[in-house]
Amino acid sequence: MLNNEQIPSLVSTAWLEKAMQNENKLIVLDASWHMPAAQRDGEQEWQKKRIPGAKFFDFDRRICDHEASLPHMMPSAELFSSEAQRLGINQDSLIVVYDSYGIQTSPRAWWMLKTMGHANCAILDGGLPAWEAAGLAVQSNATDDNLAKLGNFEAHARPTMISATHEVLLATTAPDVRILDARSADRFYGRAPEPRPGLRGGHMPGAYSLPFDELIANGHMRPIPELQAALFTLAPKDSRIIATCGSGVTSCVIAFAAHLAGYSDISIYDGSWSEWGAGDSLPVTTV
Repeated sequence: MLNNEQIPSLVSTAWLEKAMQNENKLIVLDASWHMPAAQRDGEQEWQKKRIPGAKFFDFDRRICDHEASLPHMMPSAELFSSEAQRLGINQDSLIVVYDSYGIQTSPRAWWMLKTMGHANCAILDGGLPAWEAAGLAVQSNATDDNLAKLGNFEAHARPTMISATHEVLLATTAPDVRILDARSADRFYGRAPEPRPGLRGGHMPGAYSLPFDELIANGHMRPIPELQAALFTLAPKDSRIIATCGSGVTSCVIAFAAHLAGYSDISIYDGSWSEWGAGDSLPVTTV
């Protein structure tokens, strides 16, 4: 079905429906996650309603660094390998990730897979809402779908795709790096409080505001020319992009948009504002 088994980065519901019928290497992952204040549980919702055969990719409680004080930080390659194998992921699997918003949290799973060396993964444009809107079947009320024959995927981390605090601090004055912040403009400029208690308002010096929802329309990624227009005004095509947000989730929407727009040097600040905005040791501005 696929030329040289290369999966597109963004796939439609029609593409996925056909692949589910014809591609035995396909793995579908639900990567839905919600802020604690929403009082929603992505795994519980997946158990009640999901694309048939989809496994739950839990980057908040399982596939994360359990020793970190910050939320859902990237795990070690060893832990990622173990969890990916538990989901039945093989070296040659073709992976499609979706979420229950349309596109909001699925790019986090996509980025994690890419960072750990799995090339053939994509995001479902429009996510579960688009799947249902197309009149396609959903599966419900089974709780053992994450049990699968163990896969053989072995993670090989690509460290340049994740930025630590010291790199971001250097980037605040680096002419060839652009820090793009996916939070709302009100949070970026310190006009609205942070949803996590104890964090300062504002942004990193030299950062640019690019709210993630400006890259999405009705739960779908905007067309590539529109993504390029939004990004090219902030970051030259040959610059390194470091995307940041509140806790490293919606920053991945920027990373995915930049990938679609043709950028090749993209990273996520994994700690994001949960790390930078805590305490008073790192510089913050509201202008």
